[in-house]
Amino acid sequence: MIDLYTWATPNGRKVSVMLEEVGLAYEVHAVNLQKGDQFKPEYLAINPNNKIPAIIDRDGPGGKPYTLFESGAILMYLAEKTGKLMPKETRARYEVIQWLMFQMGGVGPMFGQAHNFFRYDPQQDSYGVQRFKKEVARLYGMMEKRLAETQFLAGEYSIADIATYPWVSRYEMHRTKLEDFPAVKRWFDTISARPGVQRGMAVPRV
Repeated sequence: MIDLYTWATPNGRKVSVMLEEVGLAYEVHAVNLQKGDQFKPEYLAINPNNKIPAIIDRDGPGGKPYTLFESGAILMYLAEKTGKLMPKETRARYEVIQWLMFQMGGVGPMFGQAHNFFRYDPQQDSYGVQRFKKEVARLYGMMEKRLAETQFLAGEYSIADIATYPWVSRYEMHRTKLEDFPAVKRWFDTISARPGVQRGMAVPRV
């Protein structure tokens, strides 16, 4: 059993989607970011970085409970635990890791900053707004080029797609039309149709 500490954000939904896709039993613990639950001492004992998500695997390595934070690390751990959604062969494995890191270092931070600037900057022609508008377009362009060549980011469906999908699902918030990126739209629609993704994207119920 996995205890999942999460909220209704792209980073949180990466892990709930993963848990649904690999079929692991889990219990949801909502960490309400609007109410400051992430700063409570009991949660900081699980994740000292006061972010979501985090997990406790009650049956961790050696049969002992294991606590883990950072969504990318959690996805890799769950993939290795179940033997699913990340290949073992070195080339294929690092293809997945490469695109996972693309999400962790690019898509997530840049899309997140774009959300913030587009929503809250009173000067919509500011340097920040223009910078993140260009960066969002660049990242979509990179995904478009890749997905015009292959069905999924790392070839086969993997944790790289699971990590990236929840961020792309907020495309309207970063002022993007998926119709402008047909390969990305095809990828997005394919993943959106997966029952495990649909269930995971509804976690937590708020």
